[in-house]
Amino acid sequence: MLNQLQDLMPKKLAEAIINPLFPEVDSQLRAGKHISLDQLDNHAFLLDFQYELDQFYRRYHVELIRAPEGFFYLRPKANTLIARSVLTELEMLVGKVLCYLYLSPERLAQQGIFSTDEVYDELLNLADQDKLLRIINQRSTGSDLDKKKLAEKMRSALNRLRRLGMITNVGEQNSGKFIISEAVFRFGAEVRAGDNYLEAQARLIKEGEAATDESLALMKQAKLDAELQGQTEHLATAELNQPLEKSIEEENEEQIKQMLAEQERLIAALETKLAGDE
Repeated sequence: MLNQLQDLMPKKLAEAIINPLFPEVDSQLRAGKHISLDQLDNHAFLLDFQYELDQFYRRYHVELIRAPEGFFYLRPKANTLIARSVLTELEMLVGKVLCYLYLSPERLAQQGIFSTDEVYDELLNLADQDKLLRIINQRSTGSDLDKKKLAEKMRSALNRLRRLGMITNVGEQNSGKFIISEAVFRFGAEVRAGDNYLEAQARLIKEGEAATDESLALMKQAKLDAELQGQTEHLATAELNQPLEKSIEEENEEQIKQMLAEQERLIAALETKLAGDE
């Protein structure tokens, strides 16, 4: 089988595809999951075949990315052929809180284990509670029912992030305890270059910002698109003005011709009158 595949594609890519780990890794990546160092076999597989698999996925208009923290994920382009999912505003903020906790001293003190309640308390402590409640209900009055719905939505957000490889459950199934993966740095792209990661992340959460690598790229692209649109509008205005200016010039020229013709008519009439008087 390997020989047959080698006739159709590079040898190392063929080796990657027939590897027993490929179906599982491929399915996880396509589902949006981040593969971190704690998935030893899958992570080692991607390290071995990173270049070949990146070339393979580019056919689907996605890129296989290895983040500075070491985890892998697929980053879709605008014309991607692989289904993409978008996180909600609350899911983004919860992700940022997880990144904040990952950077905090408590992570070492608690051997990296956190609970759902700790995330909820930290979310309320760092973010604006009124804004959080309005995410759940635009007409929120801050009632106990609204706060209960917020807690339920936050648990749903954690479950979504768990499926994406951001956290891994530990202990009993319903214990609500988990370990935070380095993949949460997808929510900390803005603080990588900062001097104080923790303070920068806390500020972003407080301000309600929820940018990721993709949203930062989209913001940059939107700025470029706006600049391009402005240039296009300027050119369009110039093009529209050209025939307008031309028509004004033509109109002025016509008026001058009419004035000259009228002057010639008057001169001719005056000459005729003078000739008659003589």
